[in-house]
Amino acid sequence: EVQLQASGGGLVQAGGSLRLSCAASGSRSDEYAIGWFRQAPGKEREGVSCISSRDVSTYYAESVEGRFTISRDSAKSVVYLQMNSLKPEDTAVYYCGAREFYCTDSWSWKYEYDYWGQGTQVTVSS
Repeated sequence: EVQLQASGGGLVQAGGSLRLSCAASGSRSDEYAIGWFRQAPGKEREGVSCISSRDVSTYYAESVEGRFTISRDSAKSVVYLQMNSLKPEDTAVYYCGAREFYCTDSWSWKYEYDYWGQGTQVTVSS
């Protein structure tokens, strides 16, 4: 079983930056790909980005491409999501999820994730 702890959310003005962290623990946690998702009030949870465990391949939603960067510190078992040029429409609760090994082309499908963290609120003011 893998436990995930998301942190780093907060309130920021449009154009600002935040860095989210997802700390993973448990058996084989380093063998899981980590995906970031977000859910705004009244909307479905949507995929933001994903990083694989082995080849460190990355995927991004079109809406965040070029503004967000996902990275992995395997020694610390932490995955980061650096968010720059934030927009009000980025406001949501951000969750990290874990799936085995690779992100694949279906990385944004939430049902393929086995474990989830508790979420961290990101609010971007205009």
